[in-house]
Amino acid sequence: MDSLIGVSRLDHLADISRQIWEMKYRLKQPDGTPIDADIPATWRRVAAALADPEQDSERWTAEFYQALDGFRFLPAGRILAGAGTDRTVTLFNCFVMGRIPDSMAGIFESLKEAALTLQQGGGIGYDFSTLRPKGALVRGVGADASGPLSFMDVWDSMCRTIMSAGARRGAMMATMRADHPDIEAFVDAKRDPGRLRNFNLSVLVPDAFMAAVEQDGPWDLVFDGAVYRTVPARALWDRIMQATYDVAEPGVIFIDRINQRNNLWYVEQIYATNPCGEQPLPPYGACLLGSINLAVMVRQPFSADAEVNLALMQRTVRQAVRMMDNVVDVSRFPLPQQQAEAKAKRRIGLGITGLADALIQCGVRYGSDAAVALTEQWMQAFRFAAYEASIDLAAEKGPFPLFDRDQYLAGPTIRELEPELREGIRRYGIRNALVTSIAPTGTISLMADNISSGLEPVFAFSYNRTVTQRDGSKKTEEVSDAALRLYRRLNGRDAPLTDAFVDAQTLSPADHVRMQAVVQRYIDSSISKTINCPADLAFEAFKDVYRSAYQAGCKGCTTYRPNAVTGSVLSLSPPPPPGAPVVAAPPTDLTTPPPPRPEALEGATYKIKWPDSDHAIYITINDLVVEGKRRPFEIFINSKNMEHYAWTVALTRMVSAVFRRGGDVSFVSEELKAVFDPRGGQWMAGRYVPSLLAAIGDVIERHVHQSTAPSAPSASLPDGATLPPGTARACPKCHQPTLIRAEGCDTCLSCGYAKCG
Repeated sequence: MDSLIGVSRLDHLADISRQIWEMKYRLKQPDGTPIDADIPATWRRVAAALADPEQDSERWTAEFYQALDGFRFLPAGRILAGAGTDRTVTLFNCFVMGRIPDSMAGIFESLKEAALTLQQGGGIGYDFSTLRPKGALVRGVGADASGPLSFMDVWDSMCRTIMSAGARRGAMMATMRADHPDIEAFVDAKRDPGRLRNFNLSVLVPDAFMAAVEQDGPWDLVFDGAVYRTVPARALWDRIMQATYDVAEPGVIFIDRINQRNNLWYVEQIYATNPCGEQPLPPYGACLLGSINLAVMVRQPFSADAEVNLALMQRTVRQAVRMMDNVVDVSRFPLPQQQAEAKAKRRIGLGITGLADALIQCGVRYGSDAAVALTEQWMQAFRFAAYEASIDLAAEKGPFPLFDRDQYLAGPTIRELEPELREGIRRYGIRNALVTSIAPTGTISLMADNISSGLEPVFAFSYNRTVTQRDGSKKTEEVSDAALRLYRRLNGRDAPLTDAFVDAQTLSPADHVRMQAVVQRYIDSSISKTINCPADLAFEAFKDVYRSAYQAGCKGCTTYRPNAVTGSVLSLSPPPPPGAPVVAAPPTDLTTPPPPRPEALEGATYKIKWPDSDHAIYITINDLVVEGKRRPFEIFINSKNMEHYAWTVALTRMVSAVFRRGGDVSFVSEELKAVFDPRGGQWMAGRYVPSLLAAIGDVIERHVHQSTAPSAPSASLPDGATLPPGTARACPKCHQPTLIRAEGCDTCLSCGYAKCG
């Protein structure tokens, strides 16, 4: 018997999976009328769109549908949502933008390119090391430079504005070299909980720096050939580690290893990655993503003969490589430079997902010696099939335009391939310069019957989510991991679990590093993975995780340790019984009169000193307290400056009307924060605020977050135990306590919200 996860008939598909498809990937008309009748219709749409470049498109439509059927191949969400539609979107997930010139004109031309790319749904990466440090002389204008971080604030504001205009959520990566004079400010930037929220940050760490750390030697901070300061390398390393320990950023990218092991070492230099780090890319580099689902390929699951069907896996890999190669030809691109780069190199990023569920079905504990050996076997077969498929495509359609046989074969990664693959490259070339990558699959893994994500361990085998009914009431329902449900179907709901059922909370950081390292050996790009660390892990032990990752051959490292800055950590309590109704505040309903105002309300007053005004502005927000729960009820804005009197009165009346009716009021602050003053904004507390209204929006957001932080049910393990405090946070979209950090992204296990910034 083969695995029942993701069976073609979709008989056992989890409710949350259908809901994710409905919300994110089902094609609909502008008025919401469905076009895709069901999930197979989505697969047919995507298969037909990606078969269009083929001479025998009918044959390849059938082949591509076979790969998608049963969730065997999971194209990235951009492909699922955009292929076969008339939408002006890119099917590529991510881009690294051009190098930022160290001039005002160049900086804002780069900002424009970033905005156009984000508008079409592409995540972006930038290296800010090219900008002169804060305080450096700007020749010709007699002024001092404001430094890279000031311009990162501008990028952050732009990204938030693009999002507020209805575009897909933004995601950005900012990198900075470890020898830039502003590196210490970069390292500490995320300690401000309101700053650079749309960025992931990573330090570009060269081998020379790691050697200086080991030797406790000096480290020069340099820009444009001039040494600004010299610091102890180990002190700087400890500063990076302390910031990561405290606020989960910055990550670390081992940039020399990335460039040395790049298949295209002879034609490009890499300085940055996409937002989640799995795609190191050159300027204007683009990559599309997709994943082979190992969880649906296990034969005889939970038996002594359990094994991944390698023939099925390799056949699906070959189909997927051809599909992804066709995406290069059918996709739109935000910028012509991105299109030229993509077609010159035809880079793709095919990876895996469901690894942990596949190991569980085979009775193997994640992180163990057996898991490392089995994963190595699977990944070797995966890589062989992927490269073989790209070589066959080159024989049929030609290699990528910048292919240079001798130079390509001289690359370290290519030298490690099997002899028959190297001989194939020698004879025919290869269609795709880089072929493999492990990308975040949080949302598509939820859609694919809630399998484990990427190469991550299972975060929670079972948890409760709250679902809003049409009448405004709410009920809870159990959401469980696909491998757990399959085990229960085969063995009974009360059957004792095997030792293979381990989750992210019970694994050591060393287990994570071992699994990342073994997978990296067979991946030519990189890996998006988060090493979840317990809150009580000692700093010295935490620091060793990064050095272990470097010594194990990883190309980068990202950890997450629960902390107060990256989100409100919830104290978890036992969940209510599945199916039990929960009395909750209904969504905002403008037809229902608001409750009467009590005689007295609790509240807080905030002071804003807008630089253009002689008088401060005072914002008072009062809360209604019902059964111990607070929610904002009214707002007052006062100032001696009468210039803004009319609009402040109007604003307080409108916002108070929204507050009084209850429901989710988070949109109020988002709308205000998106307002730009045509006269220009102001720098406040080291951050660019585009208008006075945006500053008021910041105050409202901070107050609402503090007053309404929920205390909600926890995720739970299948044996009834609750997860330890600090493993999940409140989702900003559905407000449930199921927001986790994995694969470099925040992902909500309840509604599918994901943010890689």
